[in-house]
Amino acid sequence: MATHQGGGPQPPKALAGPGRAMDERFGAAGFARKAMRKAFPDHWTFLLGEIAMYSFAVVIVTGVFLTFFYRPSMTEMIYDGSYGPLRGIVMSEAYASTLHISFDVRGGLLMRQIHHWSTIIFLAAIVTHLLRNFFTGAFRKPRELNWVIGVLLFMLVMVNGLFGYTLPDDLLSGTGLRILEGVLLALPVIGTYASMWVFGGEFPGDLIIPRLYVVHILLIPGILLALIPLHAVVLTWRQTHTQYPGKGSTNRTVQGYPFYPTFIAKTTAYFLWVFGVTALLAAFFQINPIWLFGPYDPGAISAGSQPDWYMGWLEGSLRLMPAWEIDAWGHTVPMNVLIPALVVPGVLFTGLAIYPFLERWVTGDHQIHHLLDRPRDVPVRTGIGAGGVVFYGVLWLAGANDLIAYKFDIPLFWTTWFFRITFLVGPFIAFFIAYRVCMGLQRRDRALVEEGLETGVIRRLPNGEYIEVERHLDEEATASITDARPPAAIPLSRPELEGVKAPRARTRLGRVRLALNRRFLADLPEIPEHPEEGEKERKAVER
Repeated sequence: MATHQGGGPQPPKALAGPGRAMDERFGAAGFARKAMRKAFPDHWTFLLGEIAMYSFAVVIVTGVFLTFFYRPSMTEMIYDGSYGPLRGIVMSEAYASTLHISFDVRGGLLMRQIHHWSTIIFLAAIVTHLLRNFFTGAFRKPRELNWVIGVLLFMLVMVNGLFGYTLPDDLLSGTGLRILEGVLLALPVIGTYASMWVFGGEFPGDLIIPRLYVVHILLIPGILLALIPLHAVVLTWRQTHTQYPGKGSTNRTVQGYPFYPTFIAKTTAYFLWVFGVTALLAAFFQINPIWLFGPYDPGAISAGSQPDWYMGWLEGSLRLMPAWEIDAWGHTVPMNVLIPALVVPGVLFTGLAIYPFLERWVTGDHQIHHLLDRPRDVPVRTGIGAGGVVFYGVLWLAGANDLIAYKFDIPLFWTTWFFRITFLVGPFIAFFIAYRVCMGLQRRDRALVEEGLETGVIRRLPNGEYIEVERHLDEEATASITDARPPAAIPLSRPELEGVKAPRARTRLGRVRLALNRRFLADLPEIPEHPEEGEKERKAVER
């Protein structure tokens, strides 16, 4: 390879010219040099977001393939394709084209199933990535905007998934569409107008499939193509990467491997793994066999209809809500639809979006955090997260209350009331259990630092007493416990001076904030000091 005057390697001529042109116009050389040196942490949890990004790429590629053969039309026709049991049946062109993709297009069924499975994995990765960021405090300053974008991505992908599995116009997807129409009709005053506007007339009309198709392949994907690079690349590259506490990890340093060549090699292999697993699932595990459901018929009723897992929690909220209605001023407000379909998801997503700002208000913490928390070190946040998981999980299970009752031969009335009670008390029980587990793990950490690790070796002392020999851990093994780190909260209250209350305690909202601050601070761990060598030897002699 040729060298320039400085003695370093010179790039090939085929790359030197375009590279120089880009640098002269956009200043890309400096950014490229910095990007290649950027350190990426090596912990496995940082790959959860990459699963979502790679699944999105698979969704886009397979979706483009499907658009070549799918017809977004509700015009009725008589099916005369390869699938014998449905020949001669009247159906929409959308359903017939989906059957054509499944049975007549080479590789069509595989591509359909890869598209569906990758969507499911995409959403599962988003949820797992979100939980990881919540429990470790990765949403704190300066990453609040990235957290809000992540919540918005979750909402958009979930809605787009709903629209996507509605497009085949089969009996299962039509049942979900009927639920959407019921939610629109439940809106006070404007419900009927909203339904007529969305469906273009009386349900189901003949425009909803083309409209959902445009939203599914253009509008929402366009927004995602703008937000995902902003969330995963622009803000991530602009900010310092977070990392877990440990030996050498501080709030000002990042430990990891450079983007090139280490991270490039790892992430390429990881993309191939994600695609390979998705393809294996699509090849061997059938999903959404629309030919078994038949075309959608508004007059048909099917038992055991279940949406994809990411919509199951909304199905469960509808099933658990009692039949409450309010009659006022000549209008009937069906609370049994509005609360589960609008209030419950509103509480969930609004709570997720504002939580970083709410925690900062409670804790008074305005520091910049690049060092993550271990969940056990912030018991209140971990308890809240556990309660949220139970809140979501109970609703998800309740979406299958009829199948649970059927499979286990128990009355449906029992399962409904069990989930109603669990929905109300389950999050509080989960909070208490998670909180106590965190406290137990904190005590174990302190014992590991101060006393050492149990070896299982029993020794008899001269006085006849039996003790277990404990091995003290080195500083590297206990660094995640003993190393200093920014506090997760600061005390906001101060003692009263001659009966004069602190300014923050003079209003009702201020007193609530101080009470929450004291609760958050109550069981944050004090960082124990690592025993010195002399102390270790003294304890060893005593034993």
